[in-house]
Amino acid sequence: MNTSKHSRQRDAILEVLKSTKVHPTADWVYSEVRKTIPNISLGTVYRNLAKLSDENIIVKLGLGTSVEHFDGNPEPHYHVMCTECGAISDIESEPLKELNAWAEKLFKGEIYKHSAIFFGRCDECQK
Repeated sequence: MNTSKHSRQRDAILEVLKSTKVHPTADWVYSEVRKTIPNISLGTVYRNLAKLSDENIIVKLGLGTSVEHFDGNPEPHYHVMCTECGAISDIESEPLKELNAWAEKLFKGEIYKHSAIFFGRCDECQK
């Protein structure tokens, strides 16, 4: 019975992440999942987010802030964060493979992937 509950909780967390483009925090995911599973704990959400990230099913975004954000899209892509309002958006582009080649020339080892986060001001904050 416990395995089923865990699976239902994990599935609900993953469904919430895949249904949004806002790159939410764990607290936001928790409040959304509670709408369908009212008795889920914040600790359960954190554990499942960590596990899903470790399994490369979701992406944990390191944005240089004290709060982690998560992305339900594990495919390689870039992000931009508004330094004024904190909004995080996807940049719709194929990953630039030439960056791997450039880095490999400067690194003694093998480069197999990269990530990039751009910082700027969104349209709304520029107004």
